[in-house]
Amino acid sequence: MGPLAGIRIIELAGIGPGPFCGMMLADMGAEVIRIDRPVKATDWNTKDVLARGRSSVAIDLKKPEGVNLVLSLVENADALFEGFRPGVTERLGLGPKECMARNPQLVYGRMTGWGQTGPMAQAAGHDINYIALAGVLHAIGRANEKPLVPLNLIGDFGGGGMLLAFGMVCALLESRESGQGQVVDAAMVDGAAALMAMFFGMQAAGNFRHSRGSNLLDGGAHFYDTYETSDGRYIAIGSIEPQFYALLVKKSGVDPKQFAEQMNPSTWPELTAALAAVFKTKTCDEWCEIMEGTDVCFAPILSMQEAPLHPHNKARSTFIEIDGITQPAPAPRFSRTPPQVRGGGKAPGADTRAILKQQGIDEATIEDLIQRNIIRVAES
Repeated sequence: MGPLAGIRIIELAGIGPGPFCGMMLADMGAEVIRIDRPVKATDWNTKDVLARGRSSVAIDLKKPEGVNLVLSLVENADALFEGFRPGVTERLGLGPKECMARNPQLVYGRMTGWGQTGPMAQAAGHDINYIALAGVLHAIGRANEKPLVPLNLIGDFGGGGMLLAFGMVCALLESRESGQGQVVDAAMVDGAAALMAMFFGMQAAGNFRHSRGSNLLDGGAHFYDTYETSDGRYIAIGSIEPQFYALLVKKSGVDPKQFAEQMNPSTWPELTAALAAVFKTKTCDEWCEIMEGTDVCFAPILSMQEAPLHPHNKARSTFIEIDGITQPAPAPRFSRTPPQVRGGGKAPGADTRAILKQQGIDEATIEDLIQRNIIRVAES
């Protein structure tokens, strides 16, 4: 079930990019055991999509007995990842040195904003700060306006959780050859910078302006932008290639002579205004009838409520429903080992008893650990 079937990974529960990494790995078939804080199940967010597909063991990591339980799990794991500030797991006794002493082949993943080293390493931060320092945020926004916050997709998820998942799989492949583990230092500022690779190349070639909203892909070009329709909805146009641009001109009904100089930036503001006026003459559905599915490179801009209902997304099962919650399906897809989500998120401690029994811990010891608040099971 999934290309990572047979891989066991320990996740020290965190927020944002860490859980996203865990979701990706679990979606691909890895057995991911999440180490949660021993909180009451009633304090848990039952609609947390990022928590899907894994087991939960609730352990107090501030107690030596709890740390020893995690180390015993590490002995039978292929990888572990954490999302704390540098030095936190070392102070807990769960740093790379301690874990790899128990399992020399362990891949140890670390998810931070600023990285394990550097003058900012110990500072607090969030996605917006990491993408700001990486040169990303400066480039996003309309002309003569302040930078636009692009949700927390670039730092937390694309440059964070996804980067960590990629790094861990790379290290797992290498460990199969070398027999040795290693530490994966995934920093959101590094990942966000990596996502800007193409634009650094454009800058070097003199093809990128540093004023927002004046470039090919930042809304500066009239043929790569969003437009409002007569019913207050929006559409997205991406007609970059000449043949696609010619089709845009034809299907929108604009004057071909006025739109003849596609790649002349000096005409872009004027042509943007002209296209905006044209698109305001019809509803979104009417423009879909004219352009959707053609080589104009067109799409209606859908809300999170609308996207799962679109015929293309329905045909591909791009969205699925688990426990009554509509959510994205696992991606990418595989021809021979298709991924499958193994249920929604579980309450902290839902699998504590079962996982510890797998480790050979007897029922009396488990009950003693519960009574001393070192572990919690969801039903207690």
